[in-house]
Amino acid sequence: LYIVSEKFANIDLHPDSVSNAQMGVVFEELIRKFAEISNETAGEHFTPREVIRLMVNLLFIEDDAALTKPGVVRSLYDPTAGTGGMLSIAGEHLAELNQDARLVMYGQELNPESYAICKADMLIKGQDIANIVQGNTLSEDGLTGKHFDYMLSNPPFGVEWKKIEKDVRKESEQMGFSGRFGPGLPRVSDGSLLFLLHLLSKMQPAKDGGGRFGIVLNGSPLFTGGAGSGESEIRKYVLENDLVEAIIALPTDMFYNTGISTYVWIVSNRKPKGRKGKVQLIDASSFWQKMRKSLGSKRKELGAEHIEEITRLFSNFKEVTRDGVPISRIFKSEDFGYRTITVERPLRDEDGKVVVGTKGKQKGKPQPDTDLRDTENIPLSDDVEEYFKREVLPHAPDAWIDEEKTKVGYEIPFNRHFYVFKPPRPLAEIDAELKTVTDKILGMIGGLTK
Repeated sequence: LYIVSEKFANIDLHPDSVSNAQMGVVFEELIRKFAEISNETAGEHFTPREVIRLMVNLLFIEDDAALTKPGVVRSLYDPTAGTGGMLSIAGEHLAELNQDARLVMYGQELNPESYAICKADMLIKGQDIANIVQGNTLSEDGLTGKHFDYMLSNPPFGVEWKKIEKDVRKESEQMGFSGRFGPGLPRVSDGSLLFLLHLLSKMQPAKDGGGRFGIVLNGSPLFTGGAGSGESEIRKYVLENDLVEAIIALPTDMFYNTGISTYVWIVSNRKPKGRKGKVQLIDASSFWQKMRKSLGSKRKELGAEHIEEITRLFSNFKEVTRDGVPISRIFKSEDFGYRTITVERPLRDEDGKVVVGTKGKQKGKPQPDTDLRDTENIPLSDDVEEYFKREVLPHAPDAWIDEEKTKVGYEIPFNRHFYVFKPPRPLAEIDAELKTVTDKILGMIGGLTK
């Protein structure tokens, strides 16, 4: 211990020499290294400071009182608090925007070591440490009955919830919509959407001013699961209840333990009038600068200008195209909905005659051939009968729709909405290039045989 202390004593760590931002980077690197040594779960990782700043910007941008009025008090909650990074940076950032505003911070953390660090940090910052609790947020809500003005969360990506499945299903079945998991349950292999449902239940009621939250998720919650699945039902709930304000695609390689694509969801039950019934998608995947030195999987970061640009795109709430490529798009909530219809075709006997039912409700009706059964996804904005006549009957005149099997689903195919078709090069150009390369290879072979 003496040797370690001696090394620290020889390093100048005075605030004049090492800024808070630099010390934060050192802290992040230490946590990353110790996480690797302890073989930490891939989904658990430290949230980059610039991502938190972006989320705080987006959360507070519509709260004029918090940004301008003296003595304003707001509550902030993180259900996956970790070491308290999101809470701390949110507090620092709000103080920069309005020194007279005060954040009362709350959090819950599963890992005992991270919980201890978070609690110590809150103690130093003068927060009530009773507001920081330990335990599994999904199976044992440590702040039952509490609701908050703002919330931030970066839950584990793609981590299964098998160990707490019994508790979660019990709450879902017994409490329904009066509990946290009424809209539905995702597949056990990925619990990300459970955290989104938990945050929904923690929003300040709309009659009391409402709440807003930002949550970082991977791409799976956008589209995984067909109509009727738990994931689709959760998307259906948040979109039909007009809770999603915006989804922002971040660059890849932004996090320390994973390089996957990530998305920030901004969710609110107090949407401004102009945003009601609408969802904004922002593709910020190209907004990044290369780090001078990689930290684990993190090779990119958001610069101050990138955060400002994304914040401006969100605030302006307009469709924007740059160099012919869309970067901000506005949709109606129902644009993400669709009906899955089941298309049946008749079963035929060896003579090619249609087989009909002989009993009950099926008596006299054509029986479906399960081998020919198919499904079609039809946008909610389309008339089902018109679609069926236009797209199905010309190819299968004997087909019909089994109305009892029709389901409504929701998905957000983010990349599809920002895809710009690039036509292939002209065939003559490709042929000329192939000829040039071929001639070059033949020339090299000829040189070897001389």
